Amino acid sequence: MDPTWAALYIFLLAAFTGYEVISRVPVILHTPLMSGSNFIHGIVVVGAMVVLGHAETPLERAIGFFGVVLGAANAAGGYAVTERMLEMFERKPKGGQKPRAGEQ
Repeated sequence: MDPTWAALYIFLLAAFTGYEVISRVPVILHTPLMSGSNFIHGIVVVGAMVVLGHAETPLERAIGFFGVVLGAANAAGGYAVTERMLEMFERKPKGGQKPRAGEQ
């Protein structure tokens, strides 16, 4: 089997498996799991940058750049969702009271 076809087969298999796994995660667990996976997204960005650094052809450079952009967007989105989730747990001042010192 040609290595290109093997890589395409692995990619499609990973995409299908990822979709099936994520679609079965209950809504209440999705945000905590996403926030916990931010570390993995950072590793993906570093890996994509390493691959981009070793790229020789314009196609390899384009794919590497695309990987870096998507990985960075995914990591940034994960942190944004985590921040939004954490805001739900902040205490709000009651009624018309002003927040105490150190509170927002």
